[in-house]
Amino acid sequence: MSRIGRLPIAIPVGVDVTIDGSTVTVKGPKGTLSRQIHPNITVSREENVLRVTRPNDAQQNRALHGLTRSLVANMVAGVSQGFRKELEVSGVGYRAQQQGKDLVLNVGYSHQVIVKAVEGITIEVPGPNRVVISGADKQQVGQFAAEVREKRPPEPYKGKGIKYAGEIIRRKEGKTGKGK
Repeated sequence: MSRIGRLPIAIPVGVDVTIDGSTVTVKGPKGTLSRQIHPNITVSREENVLRVTRPNDAQQNRALHGLTRSLVANMVAGVSQGFRKELEVSGVGYRAQQQGKDLVLNVGYSHQVIVKAVEGITIEVPGPNRVVISGADKQQVGQFAAEVREKRPPEPYKGKGIKYAGEIIRRKEGKTGKGK
């Protein structure tokens, strides 16, 4: 039995879960998320707890069991608390600023890089070198943060670029002069 798959999912106060066939819809203070689940996997509600079960120990069902439980748990956590990713912009003259809902980055190009805001994502710029991306959908928050980081990934020699907060960049030593 999957260790992750058999864990019950507690439903916090203020979160409403609807199970309609193979569609699970979760509504909460941060928004509404809905997901189609595989027909072999069953999600059932008992009081204020969700349980994910599988019909047998076939390889595909074992793989889907823990995955489905994690996805539903992330939906419940997202609509109740939300998810956030922090990015750091480092480099001489590199900075980020918010313009309306969009993110404007000055990261060493001859032009400003404008990243359009996506529905369901909130962008905050608490300082010129920090960007906070938050939202209810964990996958959407992570994907948007990865797209922002992709505009100027950190380079290994000076560490300039956009990196996740707490990310460690492996530094390389520069070239040395040829000895005669």
